[in-house]
Amino acid sequence: MAELPKTNIATSDAESITVRGRDLVNELMGRHSYTEVLYFLIAGRMPNVGETRVLDACLVTLMEHGLTPSAIVTRLVADNVPDEPQAALAAGLLTVGNVFVGTMEGCARILKIGVETDGDAEAYCRDVVEAHRQERRALPGFGHPIHKPDDPRPPRLFAIAAEAGCEGRYIALLKILSAELDRRAGRHLTINATGAIAALLLEIGLPAESLRGIAVVSRAGGLVGHLLEERATHSGRAIWKLVDDSIPYEDPEA
Repeated sequence: MAELPKTNIATSDAESITVRGRDLVNELMGRHSYTEVLYFLIAGRMPNVGETRVLDACLVTLMEHGLTPSAIVTRLVADNVPDEPQAALAAGLLTVGNVFVGTMEGCARILKIGVETDGDAEAYCRDVVEAHRQERRALPGFGHPIHKPDDPRPPRLFAIAAEAGCEGRYIALLKILSAELDRRAGRHLTINATGAIAALLLEIGLPAESLRGIAVVSRAGGLVGHLLEERATHSGRAIWKLVDDSIPYEDPEA
C-alpha cells in the first residue's frame, strides 16, 4: 500500500494551531509581519531583515496600477454581484497571467537557468534574445505600454536590494540581458517592474514557481480598494455604458 502524503505546513487541535512547527498564537501573531510569514510559508524559514525588506517592496510595487484589466473586471463583477465580494476579487485575479502582472514568472525562469548554467553570461543572453526574436515572442520582464523610455520602479527596486544586501547574480544577469535586448532591437526597451521583481525575489531565495502566486497575493490587496470604491461610485455601470457606446453593432448582412 502506497504511503499516504503528508504536510508540513500547518495543523490544529482543540487548543492550538501550528504553522511550520511554530505556534501561531504565541510565536507568530504579534511577533512577525504578514510579509515575514508569507516568506516563511513559501521558503520554510523566516527571512532576515534584508530579505523581508525586499519582499515587502515587491509586494507594494505590484499592488496597484490604476484601472488595469484586473481592476476593471473586479469592478464589473462587483456591480453584477454586489453581495459576493470574493467573486469580484477572484475574477480580477484571474487576469494575472502572461500579459499582465504574472510575466515575472517567465523572466525568473530565464534568469534562473542563466545563473545555474554558470557559463558566459553575455553569450547566454545573446542566445535568449535571439531565440525570442526568431520565435517572435516578447521577452518577459521588458517593455511597458505607458512607462517610456524607462519604468520608474526598477531603479528603486534595485536600490532597495542593494541597501538590503540582496543584490547579486540575478540582478546582474537581468542588466546584461537588458543591454543585449537593446542592442539587438536597435532601441531601448525598459526593464519593467515584473522583470525587476523576478530578479529580486530570486535573490532572496524564493523559487521561480512561487512568483506568480506572489503576484496574485500582491494584486489582491489593491483590488480590495477598487472593490470598495466601486460600491461608492458604481463605475462598473459607467464602464459598461462606455463600451456599449464605443463599440456599435454592425449588421453582418448589410
